[in-house]
Amino acid sequence: MKNTFGQSVAVTLFGESHGPMIGAVLDGLAPGVRVDEDLIRMKLALRRGGAALSTARREADPFQIVSGIFEGRTTGTPLCIVIPNGDTHSADYAAMRSLMRPSHADYTAYCKYHGFQDYRGGGHFSGRVTAALVAVGAVAEEALREGGICLGTHLLSCADVRDREFGSLEEDIAALSGKPFPVLDEAAGEKMQAEILRAREEGDSVGGVLETAVVGLPAGVGEPWFDTVEGVLAHILFSVPAVKGVEFGGGFRLAALRGSRTNDPMRVENGQIVTETNFGGGIAGGITNGMPLLFRCAVKPTPSISLPQRTVNIETMENAELSIRGRHDPCIAHRARAVIDAVTAIALCDLMSQRFGTDGWRKNP
Repeated sequence: MKNTFGQSVAVTLFGESHGPMIGAVLDGLAPGVRVDEDLIRMKLALRRGGAALSTARREADPFQIVSGIFEGRTTGTPLCIVIPNGDTHSADYAAMRSLMRPSHADYTAYCKYHGFQDYRGGGHFSGRVTAALVAVGAVAEEALREGGICLGTHLLSCADVRDREFGSLEEDIAALSGKPFPVLDEAAGEKMQAEILRAREEGDSVGGVLETAVVGLPAGVGEPWFDTVEGVLAHILFSVPAVKGVEFGGGFRLAALRGSRTNDPMRVENGQIVTETNFGGGIAGGITNGMPLLFRCAVKPTPSISLPQRTVNIETMENAELSIRGRHDPCIAHRARAVIDAVTAIALCDLMSQRFGTDGWRKNP
């Protein structure tokens, strides 16, 4: 029954989708980090998504920082952020209490918690809980920025429509900041949104692939075996609801190529060691090599759809049919961008603190 991630910098989640509030505690972050509440609000707004493209549930997310901050900066003690739940329609789920929603956590939660779990809106398993992750992740991202590290995520593909890949990383990351629909090619973004709306009209849903870039990471971060950079990031990335695949650098494409094409040649450039290509995604031997960190996450289609689906009644132990009613997303990939940025920032703060100490890696703010 564990809801905590991290070693030097750790995050703990609490709350349920239809409970009074959700929240997160970020522990181990260095003192003196600026806490930009406007940035937190912006990140939460990006997670909410657009009206037609996302759930009709409308939460204003009026967060409250209840500890770990004084005069606008972190104190070094546990930072706790709570967000009340307001726009809950619990009656939407009462009729489905015994019907296990396909590809949701209803059945596995029932098995783990012996039927005592809060089933409303998915309870603690709900994507709603990611709002708390996004809030504390914004603080972690500011800490990275003070250390000269920045990151950004775009929707590389959605419903067979593809965005362009990253080009000039720092420029692209800056362009994505605050962008409601996270694409680098506006024409591709319009096509993606049209596909999302078409899925909604048909009572169905679509998924997508998110691509993340991190620049400014020094070489030498990570461990060679069980706490590799890939391993630590994959751990927290796979904790995000609907993420079903993670690949770094060239990823699965490397399996079809020869080593002569996928090795990253090295050279000295302006007094720095760099690689000519980046098939490794900024990682070698589980440790950063100073090149940009690149990875992608596959986000499955939203399992809540209004089309009839075969399922079971857990109380009668009979086969049943279910058409899900309520307020659901035709796609969550574009909203998940803010969550991926948040968990990436938290994991990197943890890795940097393990390598250089709690605040040894931060530049003077």
